[in-house]
Amino acid sequence: MTVTLDDIDVMCVVAPGGPSGAPEAFRALEAPLKSLKGRRFYGTYLAGEYRACVAIEPGDNPAALGLATWTIPGGKFEKRKLTDWQSRLPDIGATFIAMAHEFDADESRPSVEFYRSSRELVLFLPVN
Repeated sequence: MTVTLDDIDVMCVVAPGGPSGAPEAFRALEAPLKSLKGRRFYGTYLAGEYRACVAIEPGDNPAALGLATWTIPGGKFEKRKLTDWQSRLPDIGATFIAMAHEFDADESRPSVEFYRSSRELVLFLPVN
């Protein structure tokens, strides 16, 4: 399913070592937040770099939290859902690879993971 996403302003932590460092990056991202409830979390991957991200909300002070800011670029994406994603981590990369073979991927923008819930992960592949 093709969707169009707006730019998303986020606070982020770059994962050491790419996707394998994602758990460490998410721990560093979540640690200074007062609460995770209601937050929108994302993971992005572009050219070997993985970023753990959380959407900036009114009242957030990224500098005071010690977090970098960035904008996930919007545009046209192909969308897939993964349920029970925590027990299927290898399927995340495999799904993006399969999508890239099926669609004309835009390699100038990152692939995006939206952690909708502890059960559902939405994958967005940027396309031309």
